[in-house]
Amino acid sequence: MKLASLIVLLATAFASAQNQNSPSIDDAVRAVLQAQVDAWNHRDLDAFMAGYWKSPELTFFSGATETKGWEPTLERYRRNYQSAGRSMGTLSFSDLRVESLSADVAFARGQFHLVMPDGKQPHGLFTLIFRKFPEGWRIVHDHSCAAAMEPPQIASPSPPATSK
Repeated sequence: MKLASLIVLLATAFASAQNQNSPSIDDAVRAVLQAQVDAWNHRDLDAFMAGYWKSPELTFFSGATETKGWEPTLERYRRNYQSAGRSMGTLSFSDLRVESLSADVAFARGQFHLVMPDGKQPHGLFTLIFRKFPEGWRIVHDHSCAAAMEPPQIASPSPPATSK
């Protein structure tokens, strides 16, 4: 009986420790993402990229394209959002869900929204894999999928009324 009580006590303590750990992981991952939004909206790609693992093993999937490495990912962002004639717009995330997979791995899912100066609003979904490093939580894999830009809807004329 004492062994059963000890097992129940240990299981309860373990479950409690896991529940206490999860909110801090959730908060830490959300803090990285908020720092990225803040950096993006201040047009600071270097600070935005601080949320990513600075490694040649970082992976970024967008559409059918894979970018591998921190430097190539930074260059992709510069090419797409800071080159001549390009704009970064204003970034926001919504429907954010963070789940811890272990004490040092988590994934986040959500939607991104950009509002561009020309009125366009690119948006889509993302899945991010985070790992905890000595310097903090970093994205090690980003899979972002932009929604197809829909052409403007042209109202079609109503069909002529028919008399009976």
